[in-house]
Amino acid sequence: MTFEQKWLEYDYNPFIVFNEKGKITSLNAEAQFLLGFTTAQELFELAQTHASVNFGFKTTFLQLNYGRYTFFGVTVGYDNEEEIGLKLYQAPSYKLTTKKPEGELVNIYSIVDLCIASNSINTNVVFKKEYDPTIPDVIIDSNNLIKLLNKIYLLCKVDNEIIRTKIFYRVGEHIKFDEKKYSLFSIQISTQNLHEEKLAEIKLFAQEHDLYIDTTKSITINIPMITA
Repeated sequence: MTFEQKWLEYDYNPFIVFNEKGKITSLNAEAQFLLGFTTAQELFELAQTHASVNFGFKTTFLQLNYGRYTFFGVTVGYDNEEEIGLKLYQAPSYKLTTKKPEGELVNIYSIVDLCIASNSINTNVVFKKEYDPTIPDVIIDSNNLIKLLNKIYLLCKVDNEIIRTKIFYRVGEHIKFDEKKYSLFSIQISTQNLHEEKLAEIKLFAQEHDLYIDTTKSITINIPMITA
């Protein structure tokens, strides 16, 4: 995979290429998650609806909602009759109101891998990982983060065969502490069946320890990228 292809693969915005019959020929990682909330046919029709009359690219601003996803626009492009590309632009979906994290500088991948390893013992659940490899070490209370992750994995193991963990930048989103802006990244844990009656305990723990989570369809921990 080339450097340019990696940028596309790890893009926060879903990107899909269809052939003339509506079959997907290429898509990035975020588009794979999106297809858990909609169908390829619906997205193909969206691309056809907002395509330029002639060959070329056209961007349209509109609001779209698919499950946990909210988009504020799409770009559709094609330069022949055999394939058409669609890119959807995600809108910020939450606000952080917590205080600035305190703790030690930690490697987020090591923490997540530790929790996955401990939760994979004596279970047939398959843990799948998708990490953006460029996120630096960040300052956070690692003990509370580990406790929160373990609570989430324990919940997700109930009545599920696969648990997916994704670590990614939240492009274009930030939070301000003491008049200084910090970028954000997320740890997203998703599975097919999520028992919502157990989410209240997880939300309460996160709130008490100044960790922000989003529990729309999946469970996402949103973390400021504070490195010093």
